[in-house]
Amino acid sequence: MPRTLSFDDLKTAVAEGTIDTVLVCLVDMQGRLMGKRFHAVNFVETSFNETHCCNYLLATDIEMATPDGFASTSWQSGYGDYVMKPDLETIRPVPWLEGTAMVLCDVLDHHNHPVPHSPRAILKKQIARLAELGFEAMMATELEFFLFADSLDKIREGGFRELTPISGYNEDYHIFQTTKEENVMRPIRNHLYAAGLPIENSKGEAEAGQEELNIRYSPALDCADYHTIAKHAVKEIAWQHGHAATFLPKWHRDRVGSSSHVHQSLWKDGTPMFLNKDDDLGMSELMKNYMAGLIAFAPDYTYFLAPYVNSYKRFAKGTFAPTKTVWSVDNRTAGFRLCGAGTKGVRVECRIGGSDLNPYLAQAVMLAAGIKGIEDKMTLAAPSKGDVYDDAKAGDIPQTLRAACENLRGSAFLREVLGDDVVDHYTRSAEWELEEFDRVVTDWEIARGFERA
Repeated sequence: MPRTLSFDDLKTAVAEGTIDTVLVCLVDMQGRLMGKRFHAVNFVETSFNETHCCNYLLATDIEMATPDGFASTSWQSGYGDYVMKPDLETIRPVPWLEGTAMVLCDVLDHHNHPVPHSPRAILKKQIARLAELGFEAMMATELEFFLFADSLDKIREGGFRELTPISGYNEDYHIFQTTKEENVMRPIRNHLYAAGLPIENSKGEAEAGQEELNIRYSPALDCADYHTIAKHAVKEIAWQHGHAATFLPKWHRDRVGSSSHVHQSLWKDGTPMFLNKDDDLGMSELMKNYMAGLIAFAPDYTYFLAPYVNSYKRFAKGTFAPTKTVWSVDNRTAGFRLCGAGTKGVRVECRIGGSDLNPYLAQAVMLAAGIKGIEDKMTLAAPSKGDVYDDAKAGDIPQTLRAACENLRGSAFLREVLGDDVVDHYTRSAEWELEEFDRVVTDWEIARGFERA
């Protein structure tokens, strides 16, 4: 089993000269690593306790712009600082960068209080609520992405046109085709394992150049940390090998999109609490309550699974991306799939999330929905059968960011479990994304109407 570094391990490596740089990172609203590169000696002597960053890092868009309308910070308030508090349990080597280690930070204000809209704090709050009920969440995310033949710089210089995937045809489970990509995928697997992530496997996905990386089922916070570090590493390692990797959910109208399915179950003292061997499907009443909450509140929290305009282009019939908020038994056309029925591994897989989700936020809102289902003893409807895409009675996943934004804004449930300030913060983020998109004149509009309008 891989492991992280203890603080003493790090001090020893620094003294021996094998580690000279420490990446001190927070996770931003978009699920990216932001922070500083510390000289390792300075970190182990002083900065292991805290460092600081501008508070705009949790109030920006994906372009690092400074939108107005956020209550937490603004030009009027002068954009002050947050405290970055290293979580010394997360120190790990970064084997794909020479002499480098990494640590993740919690984000605090100057009174040592967690910043409420910090993604890591949002997830920790729901984990604590679950612990009060006596349970631990075990989760796993699947990371899907595309590799391209050219580098990021070359693609950018070409205006992001004429994109060529690294392979020429659908490579789902295809060993020969993925052999051609081992110069990138093998170091991704091995470097991440050496960094302390319990990597299981990689495989070709259902499109040319599409990959999937799987990490072992883990406690919820570890799962989110692993996802974030892995996503960052995929981009860096692909870049090192002259290729581009993208987690954009839908990069071409005629190609299937990339998802991030989230598997989840609750445990207590090493016992799977979703399992009831006497049930026809092996589902405990606790699991049924949890899943009822997941499904009932899915329209409220879809924004956290699909945070951009592009995210919603992925939801299309016949693409393995769901369009309905119902569950089914081992059926990939439903928004929620029962996996491992009747076994110790019984769990629910949420298939709504795209590859662009922030895992801390996505996991947090799903845990909150599951907890609500448990607390209210919500009743789970019967499973859907057959092709769920054609189920006219099934509830719909919001089909646009605009719809998801309005659901978020008006969600009494999310305001109760996250707080008004957090909901308003992320609603403003969604609004800004829409405002930016609405200002753009797209190639589609010009080609469609230039002559004929």
